[in-house]
Amino acid sequence: MDVKTVIQRNSKDIAFIVGNGINRYPNNPKAISWDDLLIKLWDKFSFSTISEVPQGISLTEFYDLLDIENSTSHTNNEIQKEACILLESWSNEPHHKSFLEKAKQLKAPVLTTNFDLVLPQALNLKSFDIEKKGFTDFYPWKTYYGERQWTFPTDGFGVWFINGFIKYHRSIRLGLSQYMGSVERARYLIHKGDENNLFTGKNMNNWEGNKTWLHIIFNKSLCIFGLGLEENEVFLRWLLIERAKYFRKFPERKRKGWYIVKPDNINTQYKGKKYFLEKLGFEVIEADNYDDIYKTPWE
Repeated sequence: MDVKTVIQRNSKDIAFIVGNGINRYPNNPKAISWDDLLIKLWDKFSFSTISEVPQGISLTEFYDLLDIENSTSHTNNEIQKEACILLESWSNEPHHKSFLEKAKQLKAPVLTTNFDLVLPQALNLKSFDIEKKGFTDFYPWKTYYGERQWTFPTDGFGVWFINGFIKYHRSIRLGLSQYMGSVERARYLIHKGDENNLFTGKNMNNWEGNKTWLHIIFNKSLCIFGLGLEENEVFLRWLLIERAKYFRKFPERKRKGWYIVKPDNINTQYKGKKYFLEKLGFEVIEADNYDDIYKTPWE
């Protein structure tokens, strides 16, 4: 099966999760990896010099080390502000627009782990809030970019940001501590803090997270691409685990999932990630080339 077939067979129930791969295709010199972003931040705010993230340290832990080292001279917000500056000059390419046009045609929500506004700028989308109640620029989970106002995130097309975005610099999740804050917030919404009765919060149509992008995770079939989904993606990987547990408890609500990847190296890490995703109910689709991920499916 390829991406086009997935879309054709599931056009009435699909949402997309996309990562930085869509920005880096095809060898875009303007787009940097998250490793490069962290090194640039390290160069500006650290007292020491380092050319790459050392093996044995996750990217999120590396950011926390930078935060600790600079706690006396810079605030966490200053580092996040600098990250926004580094990302705000990125521009969209034709394949960004093609992908969003297809998502709009499908009336499909789009979630991204990226912080930049490349995707919404591709279609000149406007910012909307599902509701103003409880808004916080630290967790703007009710804010999306689209063409019209929706009542619920699953109602139609819009671009949502899982890890924050540069409009609100405090929302950007770069460190493990920040990811854990997101987990804590999401866990309360999903379980209402009740360890003895899981999904106390989510086992309702009118749960407290139904105005946030979390509602998409649990109520739509998900097609993930352009995202390494490595071990440092602790927040999203945890959410996918919770999603699988939720479907196990309420099998009649189960949704599908697909992970699109071009496996450059069939190594132990890739095999482990594939095993992880398949156990969570995702079909891993291996593309022959990057055009089959970022170009052909959206034409």
